Amino acid sequence: MVVATNPRSGAGRGRAAAQAVLEVLAREGVAFDDVTGASAAVSAQALADAVRAGVDAVVVCGGDGMVNLALNAVADTPVALGIVPAGTGNDIARELGLPAGAVAAAGVAATALAGGRRRRVDAVRCTGEHGSRWFAGVLAAGFDAVVNERANGWSWPRGRARYPLAVARELPMFRERRYVLELDGERLETGAMLVAVANAPAYGGGMRISPGSSFDDGLLDVVVAGPISRAAFVRVFPRVFSGRHLEHPQVSVHRARRVVVESPGIVGYADGERFGPLPLTCEAVPGALTLLAP
Repeated sequence: MVVATNPRSGAGRGRAAAQAVLEVLAREGVAFDDVTGASAAVSAQALADAVRAGVDAVVVCGGDGMVNLALNAVADTPVALGIVPAGTGNDIARELGLPAGAVAAAGVAATALAGGRRRRVDAVRCTGEHGSRWFAGVLAAGFDAVVNERANGWSWPRGRARYPLAVARELPMFRERRYVLELDGERLETGAMLVAVANAPAYGGGMRISPGSSFDDGLLDVVVAGPISRAAFVRVFPRVFSGRHLEHPQVSVHRARRVVVESPGIVGYADGERFGPLPLTCEAVPGALTLLAP
């Protein structure tokens, strides 16, 4: 297998996790190469090259962004992915039920590789004006995306504090947007404050935007908050951490295999990564990701 890490993830936890992973793999007798690059782009290229060369598996240490980087190398191939969560949110690993500790997660990956154990889950092919990319978790395409755009533009603060501060800064100014959604060919026009396309239950470090989502049902859940006033949205949004926002009558969930999201001025984010301006087309691809896990 090959191993790649984001040493800056989780306020330095990525570097410590990577060292633990390499020690576990060596102890278990797994042949591996560390292909961590000086930048995300270099690591991405190294992983893509390894997959093309026929490596058995890829293991990454970091947060959801690092998982997304590896996903885009292994999706729709027989190469399996092992995840060692060492980021700030770790939503994908947590929702997949993977161990939180680096040693435990590396042990699961090594054991799964040795025993030939695999788990296949869905991934999402997302296409826009800049081409196609994959994501595993949730596409943010409303207020949540605008907050991501603002937070990612700040060099300080780092870690968990940045997102709540960006919410506080953006909320007084944000207004309902007009959306055109296409759900398996059916057109829906609506006003909304938030639109999220979910393959997983949570994003943003534990916000349970779509508690009913599953990694292996072949469908996407589209959560729409609206039409809704800003005052009502301010009251509803904090409930996203428990999933109780779905109890509000102006919050709806639609299920589809293929989803097109269109709204002017919104840049979509998925797995915490900037995917580009809407419109974006999201398609669930059953079993597109193979995991090193029971």
